[in-house]
Amino acid sequence: MENKSFFSVLHSLGFKNAIIILLIGIIPFLVCVPIYLGAYKSVSIRTDAANLMAQAAQYNNQIVTSGYVLGEYNSVLDTELKAMADSYNGRILVVNSALTIVKDSYSVDVGKTVIWDNIIRSTQGESLYYYDDATKYLIVSVPLSNSEGELVGTLIINKSMEYINQNIDIFVSYALIGAVIIISLAIIVSIFVSIYFSKPMKKMSNSLDAIIREYSNELPANKSYTELEDVSEKFNEVIKKLQAIDQSRQEFVSNVSHELKTPLTSMKVLADSLNESENVPIEMYKEFMLDIGDEIDRETKIINDLLSLVRMDKSDSKLNVSAVNINELIEHILKRLKPIAEKADVEVVFESFRPVVAEVDEVKFTLVVTNLVENAIKYNEEGGWVHISLNSDHQFFFIKVEDNGLGIPEDSVDYIFDRFYRADKSHSRAIGGTGLGLAITKSAIAMHNGEIKVRSKLGEGSTFDVRIPLNFIEKEAH
Repeated sequence: MENKSFFSVLHSLGFKNAIIILLIGIIPFLVCVPIYLGAYKSVSIRTDAANLMAQAAQYNNQIVTSGYVLGEYNSVLDTELKAMADSYNGRILVVNSALTIVKDSYSVDVGKTVIWDNIIRSTQGESLYYYDDATKYLIVSVPLSNSEGELVGTLIINKSMEYINQNIDIFVSYALIGAVIIISLAIIVSIFVSIYFSKPMKKMSNSLDAIIREYSNELPANKSYTELEDVSEKFNEVIKKLQAIDQSRQEFVSNVSHELKTPLTSMKVLADSLNESENVPIEMYKEFMLDIGDEIDRETKIINDLLSLVRMDKSDSKLNVSAVNINELIEHILKRLKPIAEKADVEVVFESFRPVVAEVDEVKFTLVVTNLVENAIKYNEEGGWVHISLNSDHQFFFIKVEDNGLGIPEDSVDYIFDRFYRADKSHSRAIGGTGLGLAITKSAIAMHNGEIKVRSKLGEGSTFDVRIPLNFIEKEAH
């Protein structure tokens, strides 16, 4: 239990916010300090090198004209250069054009030949410097020239740069103190921010817990920050949708029970009438049996429609998609529905603007066209008409089913695709409708990634517009 609580803290938003703020406070410090120290060291070396070159240039005329560069004795220069070398805790060498050391503030290497790239280049006129990171010494080499501009030697000045390390050590000690202060402040700020940002989330969590325990049915207004307010609004929308789904489910169960019970009740009444009557005429017996058969057919139709809906509602429901000639399929469906239209004295006209071949599930798409055309025929008047048209563009094909029949009341248009909904209940029962046909139609169209729209006016007829992609693209599972 303790481990679980520990890991929940590690994965909490507050803990992650605290870590982010801590890193924001520490990382710039860790990055900037080395950069600053490197820049300080580099600038110090360049500045000291420039100063040493300037001092060497001041001694050029005196060293050359006095013959000092040729090895002649000069007590004044000896004293000055020795004092300068001591002040730098370093060493000064005078090298002639033959690369021979003629003067040495240490007085140990006079007469020796020195071969070093910087000195060779300085004898050719370049002023150079080099920092030896191992010994912490800066070495400057400056060419010496006479009044005619001829190069006659090189002045080499070594200077100890130990002060840089000392200054860096002092800075690092102050930086460590600063780091402790920054880390402490970062921890305090991170804890404060963590609590501040976690509080609204905790409040939302408690509200959701209240909804789960059915103490409440919506999240209270959360006036904290915009993102959380948006999340709260979306949660309330989801909760309302789930409540609507639950209410729809309860209504659906109630409707199913009622629809299945009605034919059974009718059959029970008819059967009891036969059983309780003596010497029933054969004509009445046949009439009752025909009525019972009709009720059985009605029950079977309701069950078959319910099974169709269940199969479509399954999340793993698959379409058996193939390339289908839509023109031929519609003509075949209309041929099958022709006896129903003739019996109702309704004229059915099919108009195709172009040949259409699309990727559909032939069985489910047949349900779509059959339900729409059959409803247009059944909910019509004698002498009425039903017009079916087929068209397409480069992406979709379009089916329009139009009639001049009974029409749909304006307040019912938004509900006609609901299960068991009947705009005209008396008429629907008279023609044997189950109230599931349009629900099946909409589900089948949705499975094909299509859409259906309806326009209707009571007493003037209805128009159903269907749009379905020519090429079926299966939706990715989430």
